[in-house]
Amino acid sequence: MNLPVAFLFPGQGTQIVGMGAELAAQSASAKAVFEQVNDAISEDLFSIMREGPAEILQLTRNAQPAIFASSLAVIAAIEERFGNVENHASFVAGHSLGEYSALAASKSIEISRAAQLLRLRGDAMQSATPVGTGAMAAILGADINQIDELITTLNSKKQGYVVQIANDNSPGQIVVRGHKQAVEDLCELAKQAGIKRSLMLPVSAPFHCDLMAPAADIMSEHLSESEFRTPQLDVFCNFTAMPEGNVQQLRLNLVSQVTARVRWRETLLNLAEQGVTDFVEIGTGKVLSGLVKRTVPDVKTTSLQSFQDITEYFS
Repeated sequence: MNLPVAFLFPGQGTQIVGMGAELAAQSASAKAVFEQVNDAISEDLFSIMREGPAEILQLTRNAQPAIFASSLAVIAAIEERFGNVENHASFVAGHSLGEYSALAASKSIEISRAAQLLRLRGDAMQSATPVGTGAMAAILGADINQIDELITTLNSKKQGYVVQIANDNSPGQIVVRGHKQAVEDLCELAKQAGIKRSLMLPVSAPFHCDLMAPAADIMSEHLSESEFRTPQLDVFCNFTAMPEGNVQQLRLNLVSQVTARVRWRETLLNLAEQGVTDFVEIGTGKVLSGLVKRTVPDVKTTSLQSFQDITEYFS
């Protein structure tokens, strides 16, 4: 049964104190997911999610498994009340760390192992570069080719600095990362080119660029030792923006996405080409729903965070 529905899973930045608390109070299955994640990483992460403090929750090593736990708790609550997710969607995709959520939701990887991998991933990405070395900026109002050309121009003038497109999120919203000076120089070039706006963003590390190579090596080792099964839903991967079902390639794509750009705009367009007309964001926040509306505006978007959201959507 090919359903025109895709479940989307958010990435880092959507964490907020209180996340998951209401759902856990109303769904035993959701509560069990949070307990499972706690056990997997040997820490009471759910207390931090419920109560904060915010600065501890925002640490990469906490934010990544917390966002994952929040998404999988929604999946558990859906399945508790309305049956297996493969009866409600045909496709899944996750933004950056959300790819782990998509794989767990599609039964390709166990929740406990995914949580452990995300704790390892967060630590590895945070420690890949010295604090203050990297930076991130959002460039608004430009297309992908324009930014690629500016990066080529900058690289021809300065050698030894890294600046790359990290997130191709939607038309007119591109995120770049790299060495701090190179990112600042790119923002100045964008301004000179008449691009609408460039905004330096607070970031703990320059994710999804070549500076993350040490983290990719660490994840390659741990992913090679992790059990994957053939997913029960079509999983669209960040690295290719295409579906993948081969378990070895799924592992390799997770390694590649540490240093490669998140091809989210292309992923959404490719899902639409597959006939998806209903995009359902699973977990905390509505960031992905906004990106869908800017990329494929003539579709339905829904955000499922609370038990009420779930009940209203499936009833």
